Formats: sequence, structure tokens, C-alpha cells
Amino acid sequence: MNKSELIDAIAESSGLTKADSGRALDGFIGAVTGALCKGDSVTLVGFGTYSVKERAERLGRNPQTGREITIKAAKIPAFKCGKSLKDAIK
Repeated sequence: MNKSELIDAIAESSGLTKADSGRALDGFIGAVTGALCKGDSVTLVGFGTYSVKERAERLGRNPQTGREITIKAAKIPAFKCGKSLKDAIK
């Protein structure tokens, strides 16, 4: 499912117009992104939790030369499924 298909599904299930559904989805994405940029997590009970994880510096290999390289530490977004979502997929 891509973004436009998701907007269509939101519009159909909520009774909103596609334009309103698109703005709502963009608002949700913006709110989650803003919270993660501040270092906060976003928890949707039953669905899951968006958070930021820290990846430590590590050694890797250049696939072309085989030479060892240092991969810098980084902050990455993460999502952990909630129980209801896991149960729904089974």
C-alpha cells in the first residue's frame, strides 16, 4: 500500500474527503517526525511505538576493496509492534 492508497482507505473508513484525509495523514507524519527529532517516543496503545535508537560506531568492510572502515555512530528511527497488531497479523 502506498501513500495515495492509504489516503483512499482513510477517506473511505472515516467519511472524510480525500483532501482532508491527506492533510490528516501529513499531520500525523509531521507530528511523529517532530517528536522523534526531539528524542521523544510516540506510543499508540495496541498499535506500536515509534522511537529513536542509537547505533554505536562499528567496524565494517568496503565491499569493493575488502578494506576495514569505521562506520560512524548514528541515531535511527525504530518501530516496535504492539500486541494487538501482532495478534491481528497471525
